[in-house]
Amino acid sequence: MAGASPDGLRERKKARTRASIREHALRLFREHGYQDTTVEQIAAAAEVSPSTFFRYFPTKEDVVLRDDFDVRMFEAFERQPPDLAPIPAIRAAVREALATLTPEEWTEFRETSELSFAVPEIRSRALDELAQTIQAMADALAKRAGRAPDDLAVRTIAGAVLGIMITVTMPWTNLASDGAGADAFDRVDRALALLEAGLPL
Repeated sequence: MAGASPDGLRERKKARTRASIREHALRLFREHGYQDTTVEQIAAAAEVSPSTFFRYFPTKEDVVLRDDFDVRMFEAFERQPPDLAPIPAIRAAVREALATLTPEEWTEFRETSELSFAVPEIRSRALDELAQTIQAMADALAKRAGRAPDDLAVRTIAGAVLGIMITVTMPWTNLASDGAGADAFDRVDRALALLEAGLPL
């Protein structure tokens, strides 16, 4: 039987290191508070160097903000049938990505959402992440529609979808209670259905 490729092994090792850093960071934030936890403490707990930490997460805020849900969602979006219109394809992709979340990942999602709302530095950094997510959404929509990422219609849909996701799930503290995360995404789906229907009032 052929062994795993070196590239595949490297990617799995990187994924494990990234997950370990994030797991230890969130544990330390719970135990000591976000402000009183340093990158050096996180690196030591994860048994990596601070320089390794920064290879995976450019800032401490990124440990909270960067998960792989967007990656799962965009991969699911690419798998949707080509004849499916953009909004239904996005709705299907979100549902598919949500179905992959384990109970532990839901807990982590609620925890990071609460931190994003409560910590000013993370809220500020989240704006940069939002801009990158809008661009990624525009790129995915443009590829599907055969248009340029800066096409006005493409940018408008990308902005509308991300605006819905932010607006409907706020305040983020709603995600901190048991089961509220799934309910928030149910509201996202219903809101996207309204967008698909032309936003009737």
